[in-house]
Amino acid sequence: MLRDAGDLLHFAPEYCLRRLLSRRPGLHYVTADRDSPLADDRVNIETLPYADGSFGAILCSHVLEHVNDDRRAMSEMARVLKPGGWAIVMTPVEPDRDSTLEDPSVTDPGERLRLFGQEDHVRIYGADLARRLRKAGFEVSVERLVYALPREIVQRMRLHEEGDDELYLCTKPTDRAPARD
Repeated sequence: MLRDAGDLLHFAPEYCLRRLLSRRPGLHYVTADRDSPLADDRVNIETLPYADGSFGAILCSHVLEHVNDDRRAMSEMARVLKPGGWAIVMTPVEPDRDSTLEDPSVTDPGERLRLFGQEDHVRIYGADLARRLRKAGFEVSVERLVYALPREIVQRMRLHEEGDDELYLCTKPTDRAPARD
């Protein structure tokens, strides 16, 4: 997948991945974050400064639960992704919850911890996350990592044995308009 990406946009880059991906021959690797000193570009994911179709791939791990307008952020990712490109999105999800729980009026860190699972989260996604990504313009495949990876990797990475660690593989269609629900 990376071999064909060409240009990769990585939000909130993790040090170990940044170090590995920045050395990959033939990959134009761009890191972006609002605050991180590890990022090349200081950007707000809700209003990206990149041209339409700039990137062949996007990595977005544990970002969307922090942003004010996640729908706009998803749409921006779809906009800057090339047709036929792919994005990997990971974020906390409660799969038994039908819809995402969010309340912008909740600003108290203790209340955010109680409702959303962490003091700086502004939502906890439910089963509707794939639908939200589709509305933004992606085709979506949900992969449960615990079933897709060898057991020793699952244990080493401390993935939940119950199978609720989900990876959302999003692709940008090449020949049709975004889905609308």
